[in-house]
Amino acid sequence: MKLINSCRAVLTGILAFCLISGVTAADAKGVVKGAVVGATAGHFVGHGHAKAGAVAGAVAGHHHAAKKAAHAK
Repeated sequence: MKLINSCRAVLTGILAFCLISGVTAADAKGVVKGAVVGATAGHFVGHGHAKAGAVAGAVAGHHHAAKKAAHAK
């Protein structure tokens, strides 16, 4: 049950970030990928770090996706 609540919190955070920052469909891949990688890394670091890792990963993924899109133009 604890894992389900943690996953729900991470997904809610990702959704909130996407809505607030105005992420487009192309950038959403970077946000989700970054959040998954960050949550996994945070999980292995220690207790309670998965959520922080997911948020940091989502921000980093959004930044890299936006930079890649700007470079492609």
